[in-house]
Amino acid sequence: MPQSPPTNPTHFSAEIDTGLDVETDLPAAAADSAASGPGSVSTEILLELVDDEGATIGTAEKHWAHQQPGRLHRAFSVFLFDRQGRLLLQRRALGKYHSPGVWSNTCCGHPYPDEPPFVAAARRTAEELGVAPALLCEAGTVRYDLPDEASGLIEREWNHLFVGLVTAPVVPNPDEVDDYAFVSAQELRELQAERPFSVWFQTVFEAALPGIREIAGHDW
Repeated sequence: MPQSPPTNPTHFSAEIDTGLDVETDLPAAAADSAASGPGSVSTEILLELVDDEGATIGTAEKHWAHQQPGRLHRAFSVFLFDRQGRLLLQRRALGKYHSPGVWSNTCCGHPYPDEPPFVAAARRTAEELGVAPALLCEAGTVRYDLPDEASGLIEREWNHLFVGLVTAPVVPNPDEVDDYAFVSAQELRELQAERPFSVWFQTVFEAALPGIREIAGHDW
């Protein structure tokens, strides 16, 4: 499928210190849902639609945007490493609507409308893995169209890439993460040969490699 080459990494341009409280520091779309009153539950999650240059052009409901033929939308992917230069992988929870039970990068997801991708990446890492990155750096963007044959869904994304370090213990949310592992480059190749990975993993991994090598070394 067509994809654009990654943009040049921003070298250590954004070290994380967001002060983010994942329970209270919600973007407007989520805050409106929370403010709708006790007992009210909103299942609609909005994504930010973009044009072929990555400029925002509107919003769309999350599941609808992933139905064929798909709508191009903003996303992010995170690659965190420990002090030994091992990549933190997660296996997605079996209850996920998209790509359940497969291995993937540390964290990935979609910013809320008007939420900076950097803030979304930090927020979602905390929500899924119970840990904040000790360092988080921009590593470019990549655009792709990747159909998922298993689900019939499609990933049409303008993906913001982030690489960084994790130093605190991982405490995964079982609703999001079924398992996790820290792997070397060789162990990653072995795991990919044995187990299914998300349809987007290899694309975002290769796009993030320049930034990954700055963080984790040229063994990657």
